[in-house]
Amino acid sequence: MNLVSLIIQIISGAVGGNVAGGLLKQYDLGVLGNSIAGILGGGIGGQLLAMLIGGGATGAGGSMDIGSIIAQVASGGIGGGVLMAIIGIIRQAVSPQGARQ
Repeated sequence: MNLVSLIIQIISGAVGGNVAGGLLKQYDLGVLGNSIAGILGGGIGGQLLAMLIGGGATGAGGSMDIGSIIAQVASGGIGGGVLMAIIGIIRQAVSPQGARQ
């Protein structure tokens, strides 16, 4: 695992979480909540992608070419957005106000 790869995945996860929060207003956690969920989702999503398709595709092999950077940004952003949406859905389901809306 390359530290630069992890940083790229975390940053793109935070961005992905906030983009998902902007698009899915009913599951929005606020800027801080979206960012935290995105950071966690970006790191986890990047690691899962690296395990599923192999380390070289996400830069874990040590190469930092444009393809691996794009894969890191995509996996981090998607992972961040997905985790933010999942947390938003769970939060709305357990919220007493969410049941009335």
